[in-house]
Amino acid sequence: MPEMHWTLRWPDGSEERCYSPSSVITELFTPGQSYPLPDFLHRARIAMERASNRVERKYGFACSSAMDQLDRIERRVADFEGQQDPHVTCLSIT
Repeated sequence: MPEMHWTLRWPDGSEERCYSPSSVITELFTPGQSYPLPDFLHRARIAMERASNRVERKYGFACSSAMDQLDRIERRVADFEGQQDPHVTCLSIT
């Protein structure tokens, strides 16, 4: 399972490097693509849950790092809820 990092640009212009224990992130996000906030959160939840499940199937335990990353994403998303048409951009996946 290749560990990956992906960089986001939040609606306020700030950037954040995120972690995924699996390449599943490439199935849900495309570098250069911008996502409406609700769609971004939906995709992030799916990606981190799938990644954690892949770790569990391989090693017998869920990936707490994936769930920690999802918690950070959910907290950050909350900062922008209520704004008009916020988008998150996936800048890169490495």
